[in-house]
Amino acid sequence: MSKLKGYALIGDIGGTNARLSLIDLSSGDISTPIIYSTSENDSLESCILKFKKETKTDFDSVCIAIACPITGDYIKMTNNPWEFSISAMKTTLNLKDLIVINDFTAMSMSVTVLDKKSMVKIGGEKADLEAPMAIYGAGTGLGVGHLIHVGNKWIPLPGEGGHVDLAPANINEDMILMSLRGRIGHVSAERVLSGPGLVNLYEAIAMRNERVRPNMTPADVTAGALSDPADPDCLEALNTFCRLMGRFGGNLALTMSTFGGVYIAGGVVPRFIDFFKNSKFRDAFEDKGRFKPFMQKIPVYVITDNLAGLKGAGAYLRQHLGAKL
Repeated sequence: MSKLKGYALIGDIGGTNARLSLIDLSSGDISTPIIYSTSENDSLESCILKFKKETKTDFDSVCIAIACPITGDYIKMTNNPWEFSISAMKTTLNLKDLIVINDFTAMSMSVTVLDKKSMVKIGGEKADLEAPMAIYGAGTGLGVGHLIHVGNKWIPLPGEGGHVDLAPANINEDMILMSLRGRIGHVSAERVLSGPGLVNLYEAIAMRNERVRPNMTPADVTAGALSDPADPDCLEALNTFCRLMGRFGGNLALTMSTFGGVYIAGGVVPRFIDFFKNSKFRDAFEDKGRFKPFMQKIPVYVITDNLAGLKGAGAYLRQHLGAKL
């Protein structure tokens, strides 16, 4: 196949912002993204038209990573009012390719192109890049994906793994589960391993200690834990978060023997990366009884590149168009 050339459009769309960028199909390099507010623009299509006008560029291939389930032609976003038909927008914009993927499909594909300098390694041996990988990340929710290498292609395996049952492993974690179950019913992993989940952890701990502060935000909990002196309930909440991130990541690793590595994405963990590195995360990750020696070999990386989603969308598109990553 002839070498790819020209430019394409890639996007990373969340509940608040739409980030659009050009990708050089030959090299995979991306331009500085332009950010559009989803509340100030009435559609994705209008943002794409604005981008085309502002950059004075033309393209006929587009890949958009979007934070909602992709189950067919019609897309209705979860955390903003945008909705559209993929086929209709493709026709309206006169595109040859319009690919819409889940944001964690893009995040999974980003692992194939990210510089290791944009990752922080936390234990384990060298990754076997032909072996399965797991990608998960705490943000507004808990995203989960896997990635396998088959033939000459990377195959992302999307799913809704953030909604599996929370699995505590000691009495304190049992008590937190009981407290949350009494308040919200079913307690998924996302209920604690996310920005809002960090507040849930704090409230469960502070209520137990009869000193809960109202209207706490994830940033408040993190700041309280990292202050000197630390707020004891915030500190326990952040320590518990790190342990539970380890237990959850270890479960993902066991499920598919991810000797290609486990990769932590999302906006929460990079905000306290030094604390995370020195926490009980790795101990909890490896705490799988007879399988501890197995777990000790599997490396974990925290992704710190805030353009990872865009780069993953670009990798997905380039592979779709015939590039070997």
